[in-house]
Amino acid sequence: MGTSARATARGLRGAARVTGRASRASIRQARKAAGAQGAERSGLNRLIELHSCSAAGDAAVTIALAGTIFFAGATSGAREQVALFLALTMLPFAIVAPLIGPFLDRFSHGRRWAIGATFAIRGFLCWVLAGAIATDSIWFYPAALGVLVSSKAYGVTRAAAVPRLVPQEITLVKANGRVSLAGVVGASVSAPLAGAAAYFGPEWTLRYAFVVFALGTIAAILLPAKVDSTQGEVEVGADPSGRRRPTGNPPRVAFALRVNCGPRFLSGFLTMYMAFLLQAEPIKGWEDKTTLLIGVVVGAAGLGNTIGIVLASLARKLSPSVTVVVALLADIAIVVVAALFYSLLALAALGLTAGLMQYLAKVSLDSTIQTDVPTRSHASAFARGDTTLQLAWVVGGFVGIAMPWIPQLGLGLAAAVLAGWAVLVLGTGRPGQVARKKLTAAAG
Repeated sequence: MGTSARATARGLRGAARVTGRASRASIRQARKAAGAQGAERSGLNRLIELHSCSAAGDAAVTIALAGTIFFAGATSGAREQVALFLALTMLPFAIVAPLIGPFLDRFSHGRRWAIGATFAIRGFLCWVLAGAIATDSIWFYPAALGVLVSSKAYGVTRAAAVPRLVPQEITLVKANGRVSLAGVVGASVSAPLAGAAAYFGPEWTLRYAFVVFALGTIAAILLPAKVDSTQGEVEVGADPSGRRRPTGNPPRVAFALRVNCGPRFLSGFLTMYMAFLLQAEPIKGWEDKTTLLIGVVVGAAGLGNTIGIVLASLARKLSPSVTVVVALLADIAIVVVAALFYSLLALAALGLTAGLMQYLAKVSLDSTIQTDVPTRSHASAFARGDTTLQLAWVVGGFVGIAMPWIPQLGLGLAAAVLAGWAVLVLGTGRPGQVARKKLTAAAG
């Protein structure tokens, strides 16, 4: 027995050493990739690593909330009241989001602290959430709302920081793609760890998220000082002297941003609507596997986002004005299909398409900003663009919460909203007309 135990212990120690070496090698390779093409010299690699940390923490929060009354309430007899309360708590997004961009423009010398604050707030609220879950405290919903708001605020602050760290060897669009890919990797690595912590209860997943966000707070403050630099930078719509001009965004940027609101609206809608719908009215045969069902849809969306990142990286040239329109039309088509043929396969296709098209539309917007907006105004343009898109996500989430749990009705309404938006943005202004002509020529 003693010999067997010693042999087992030696085997476990050997396995641990092998796993440790493999993990360290993986981390070295990931850091080497993050610092490639001048990213280490410019400091972009540190922002890339920071974003993977943010995505890791957000993934843990999502897993923790999936097992709580935040989503489980939809199956209770009082789900209408829960949905109404959650819809009302979404309103602060509409107040906070438009304020973030102007705040960063005015206090851009504090970007590192602004990014760090979004991590610190999320970490603190995750600790509060863990206690609220354990004690059934009334602070659960306000804390959950605060985490969501802080996550959206991080997206805006990060968008304002990326242009300051782009090395000469790569474009701004590729830099944003590399940051996005790091987020996918961070979430993928974190999800199993968060799931293991969830075995002991959602509060332990949130405590794990607290540790991740605490580390992210330190990493944010240690970002390169040039993140705070405003040398040669002015707001969008201002001349080099800093005076405002009434023109606002260039026409092509404004068009790409308006079209992007469609895929982002759909993302917010599906996030809230499907989470409640699949709990309240699961697909036939999946009644006792609702968590797995939600995981399939979410996983498909994540896969679509990853495919979008890869396609954008490999494509030699994308026509931004055509790509954004194709993304919006593809979203409309897949939502109609999901409404007509509501099934697991249709929902997986919906998640895959929505994730793919959201990223392709966003990278097209990034490309348009890089081309049409002066370099000195990139930070302001990205901050304002992300603020608008976050608000579109909030509106979609609000509509998703308010919808009854009837798949054909909810998805049909989403398709109608997207179709109406497509008619509006394509039928007005010269960029919409040009995009229609290009799309018709390509189809012909």
